Amino acid sequence: QLQASGGGVVQAGGSLRLSCAASERAFGNYGMAWFRQAPGKGREFVAAISWNSDNTHYHYSVEGRFAISRDNAKSTAYLEMDSLKPEDSALYYCALRTGLQLDSRLGTNPWEYEEWGQGTLVTVSS
Repeated sequence: QLQASGGGVVQAGGSLRLSCAASERAFGNYGMAWFRQAPGKGREFVAAISWNSDNTHYHYSVEGRFAISRDNAKSTAYLEMDSLKPEDSALYYCALRTGLQLDSRLGTNPWEYEEWGQGTLVTVSS
């Protein structure tokens, strides 16, 4: 089970840090990712990180502004979001790729992830 938190309302240019706490005992064996979904739109890939943090990938729209990280000892992943824009407003989901163990390949599609958190809402005002 994944629990996302850290969302809120922030002004454009501000920062937020999202957290994703996992109860999965083998959290450290799996890649994970953040996706987001704005009202009326599909679920969009944001960032992914491999099981051992040696590989990361970002959507071009957040490259240089967002940073994904993880602490396997705490079974927690993070998404540091800086220079936020109104178009970043969405429900943010964390996801765990339990179908692939100890593999540094990263997935950017929702169907590649088997476990999902409940989402945390980010609202960026202009």
